[in-house]
Amino acid sequence: MSTLPAAEPVKTRQNPPAFRPLRPFGDVLDMLSWFGELGVFIARVARAAVTPPIQFAEFVRQLDEIGSKSLPLVALAGSAIGVVLALEARYSLVRFGAKALLPSAIVFAVVTEMSPIITGLVVSGRVGAGIGAELAAMKVTEQIDAIEASAVDPYKLLAVTRIAACMIALPLLTLAGSFCGVLMGWVSATLIEPISLTRFITAGFAGAGFKDFLPPTLKTSVYGLIIGTVSTFQGMRAKGGAVGVGSAATTSVVLSSLFVILADVLLVKIILLLFP
Repeated sequence: MSTLPAAEPVKTRQNPPAFRPLRPFGDVLDMLSWFGELGVFIARVARAAVTPPIQFAEFVRQLDEIGSKSLPLVALAGSAIGVVLALEARYSLVRFGAKALLPSAIVFAVVTEMSPIITGLVVSGRVGAGIGAELAAMKVTEQIDAIEASAVDPYKLLAVTRIAACMIALPLLTLAGSFCGVLMGWVSATLIEPISLTRFITAGFAGAGFKDFLPPTLKTSVYGLIIGTVSTFQGMRAKGGAVGVGSAATTSVVLSSLFVILADVLLVKIILLLFP
């Protein structure tokens, strides 16, 4: 009885890996392309901002969404900064025999720098991700195209209202954060060594004027401009379904935070030059 020879395994031909051309300057070109698209986006937003009609109802809704709903988080962050500064500053000032300067140190540190930058970073994390994800979802589901097809300018309805709301909400949130920081700084200081609130405020604001507190607060409008512009831009250029939505939200937070920090460095130098 003859046996059939075992069948040889079929050899499949594997395709060679796809050729991927080298791009020695690819990252640089991508960055330049991103800034070019951002410039075109800013030009369209600026043109939409000065063209009637004004989307006032949407602006009010975004102001509530960005300002009111960010207030608890900003207040909590400001309070934490006030407590930490009171503890750290007291320890340092006592070592150098300058404990009487504790109220001034807390007030100046909170109002001039800590509250503005912390508020900017907190809002960039919460609002930047929200705007980026919301607009990206509208983009990948073609809702933005439907808005444009209905003869409504999406840049006016979606971008201008959010950017303007960010620019107005940031200074107000900064004031709230400064108030909570100074108040909790006093609470932290008075738990160690009792001091009245009136005396604390009088000593903290002694020798200070509007030029010391107004420019640092108003500079957060620039932070709002950056956060609103970057997050709306990243959202309205999203591609790729759910992956694109997540990528837009992530890049909105990262880029907004990075540009806020860089803007803070420049604005501090400008403020010191204009208000010596």
